[in-house]
Amino acid sequence: MKFVFSNVKRLARALVRTPPANEDLSTQTRDRIVVVMVGLTAVFSIMQGRLIYLASHADDGPAIRRGANIALTAARPRILDRNGQTLAMDIEVQSLFAEPKLIENPDETYEALITVLPDLDFKSTMRRLKSGQGFVWIEREITPRQQADILALGLPGIGFRPESQRFYPASETASHILGHTNVDNQGIAGIEKYLDDTWLKDLHASGFALKKELEPVKLSVDLRVQHYVREALTTAMEKYQAIAAAGIVLNAHTGEIVAMSSLPDYNPNEPVDALKKDRLNRMSAGLFEMGSTFKMFTTAMALDSGKVNLRSRFDARKPLRIGRFTINDFHGKRRILSVPEVFIYSSNIGTAKMADVVGIEGHQEFLTRMGLLSKMEGFELPEVAKPTQPKKWKKVNSITISYGHGISTTPLQTAVAAAALVNGGKLITPTLFPRSSEAANEVSKQVVKPSTTDSMRYLMRLNVLKGSGKRAEVPGFLVGGKTGTAEKVVDGRYSNKKRFNAFLSAFPANDPQYVVLVIVDEPKPEKGQRYATAGMNAAPVVSEIIRRSAPLLGVVPDFRVRDTAILSSYRQ
Repeated sequence: MKFVFSNVKRLARALVRTPPANEDLSTQTRDRIVVVMVGLTAVFSIMQGRLIYLASHADDGPAIRRGANIALTAARPRILDRNGQTLAMDIEVQSLFAEPKLIENPDETYEALITVLPDLDFKSTMRRLKSGQGFVWIEREITPRQQADILALGLPGIGFRPESQRFYPASETASHILGHTNVDNQGIAGIEKYLDDTWLKDLHASGFALKKELEPVKLSVDLRVQHYVREALTTAMEKYQAIAAAGIVLNAHTGEIVAMSSLPDYNPNEPVDALKKDRLNRMSAGLFEMGSTFKMFTTAMALDSGKVNLRSRFDARKPLRIGRFTINDFHGKRRILSVPEVFIYSSNIGTAKMADVVGIEGHQEFLTRMGLLSKMEGFELPEVAKPTQPKKWKKVNSITISYGHGISTTPLQTAVAAAALVNGGKLITPTLFPRSSEAANEVSKQVVKPSTTDSMRYLMRLNVLKGSGKRAEVPGFLVGGKTGTAEKVVDGRYSNKKRFNAFLSAFPANDPQYVVLVIVDEPKPEKGQRYATAGMNAAPVVSEIIRRSAPLLGVVPDFRVRDTAILSSYRQ
C-alpha cells in the first residue's frame, strides 16, 4: 500500500509542474493521460486491498447478520383466547452486543458498562470483549432506559440489535397453559413449545417466517372463566391453608378446555420460578390418588356391566377383610345399602363389593377403556404424566382401587373420563384449541352405554342434594358431582393428617354441558370446623366457579326445575 501512495504523490507533482518551453503539446497531452491512468490504477488498488482485508475477516459477517436477523427468525404468532383476547404477543426489545475487534481497551469498556448494567459477570464479559471476534452478545433484552444510558457512554465497538420478546398481558393467569419462551424466543413449555414442535420451528428453519406478523393462534380458553377459576383457587389456598390447588372447566361434548389453572403458578414474563418443584401443572403433569371421586367409575363400571342396577343392594354392616387388610367406612351406616346410598354415603365397603361383582380383569379393562391407566395421547401440552398402577392386579388391588387408592392418575384424565359418564358415553380427547361437535364426534370413542350415563347423572345430582356434595349447589344450575377425600402417602404409609381433596362435578345435571373438577392439596380445617374433607373445601370452590362462569358460558339458569322426580325415586 505504501508503494501505491508514493507513486500517486510523484504523479501528482508531475501533473502540476510547468512544462519546458520547447516541450510540444502532444507530449504534454500524453503525460497527462498517463497520470490519469496511473491515478485510476491507484484507486482500484486501494479498493482491491480493502476487499482482500474484508475477505480475510469474512467470518465476522455472518455473525453480525445473524444478530441482525434474530428478531425476524424468532417471530411468533399472537395467541388469543376463544373471544379474541390476546394471551401472548411479540414485542420488540433491544439487545446489547459488542464487536471485540473494534474495542481497544476491554477493561475500560467493561468498567463503563457496569455503571449501567451492574450485574454483568466479570469473567464471562471480559472473555467476550477480549475474544477478538466480530460479534458477541453482552446482554439480551435490555430496557429502553438502559439503552439510552449506554448510548450516552459513547463506547466504540458497542451496539444494539432489535429482537422479539414474548409478552403475556395476563401474567400468571394462564401460565401453565401458555408456557413460556427462552431468550431466543423459542417455546420451551406449554402451548408455546407445542407450536414450535408442530410447525413453527420448521417454518423458521425454512426461512419462510421472515415476516413479523404471523397468523394468530386461537385457543379454546375463555380468559374470563380462566380468571374466575384462578381467583377461586387462590382464595381456597388461603382460606384452607393448602399447599396447592388446581381446577378445570371442560366442555363435556367437545373436549374443549375452557379454563385450567394450577397453583402455585408463575409469571411467564419472568419465568425464573417455572422449574421449581411446586410449580408443575398439577392438572396434566401431577399424579394423584383421586380418592372417592373414583367411586364414580366403579359405580359406572358395575352398572354398565349389567350385573348391577340402581336397585341392587350391598351389605355394609361389617368391615370388609381381605387378607391382613380391613376395609371400613368413614361414617358407616352399618346396614344394607342400595346403590344410590352407597354413592351418596361414599361407602368404601359397598363400592368394594360392586367392584368384586365385576371382577379383577373386568375392573382393569374398564379403567383402561376410560383412559385412566395409560398416558394421555393427542393432548397438546408436552407436560403430561403417565399414570401408575400395580404391576399385577390382585383382589386387594381391585378392592382399594375401587375407592381411589392404589393407582395414581392425572386430574385432567379424571375430568375427561367423567365427561364420558355424563355426555352419553363418549370418551373425547381434550384439546386447548376450538373444536366443533362434529369434529369431536370424529375423535370420540364410545366407552359406556347411554343408559349408564343417565344413571350417573341421577346419582351425581342426588349426591349434591342429599350427600356429601351439598356445598357445591348453585341455585338454578342443577349441579351434580362426587367428593373425594384421600389420605396421602407419607414415607410409604397413608397419613391421616395429610389429605388430597377433590370434587368432580357436571352441570346442569339434566343435560350436562360442562365438567368442573377442583383439587385442594393438604387443606386444613376451616376456622370453626373440625374436618377438612372435600365436601367442606373442594365442593364450595366448584360452587363459586360455576356461579360466576355459567352465565359467561351461555348456560341459562332455570329456577322452575324441581328435583322432586329425583327425590321421589330415592329409597333409603
